[in-house]
Amino acid sequence: MNSASELLHRQGVANTTLAEVAQAADVPPGNVYYYFKTREELIRAVIDSHADAVRALLARYERRPDPRERLKGLAHSWVDVAEIVTAHGCPIGSLSLELNKREDGLGEASAHLFRLMLDWSQEQFRALGRPDPRADATTLIGGVQGASLLANALRDPELLAAETHRLEDWIDTL
Repeated sequence: MNSASELLHRQGVANTTLAEVAQAADVPPGNVYYYFKTREELIRAVIDSHADAVRALLARYERRPDPRERLKGLAHSWVDVAEIVTAHGCPIGSLSLELNKREDGLGEASAHLFRLMLDWSQEQFRALGRPDPRADATTLIGGVQGASLLANALRDPELLAAETHRLEDWIDTL
């Protein structure tokens, strides 16, 4: 799954074959074809893997006692992978963007990844007593995703760090 996720992120869905995944994972192609009959099955498995990673990340931040610190931790998680984001874009954002151009329903499956983050963020803003926690969650996730896109397009990890810091400052004012 790690090899598949990395290749899909680096090369894109259209440019990644099951044979390339097998080669990157250093396993015989038959092993990959045994578990995934089609590229779409592999993509769904990668989406599920991302969902597991998002849930684990959110659970880690859930241990923080203050909702502000939880939200800032989530925002900062993109800075923690700034090198990857700058080189290839946000793994989740890039995958969702690419899959939403297809007609096979995989775009909706990848949208679930953003819903996980939005729903969790909404709960944190609700815990802060915010009047419109969904709008605040959308501002946070949209801000980080926009900064990720710009950092990638401009090849500037400092832009991602600066915008994330701005979002963290905003959270502190709430």
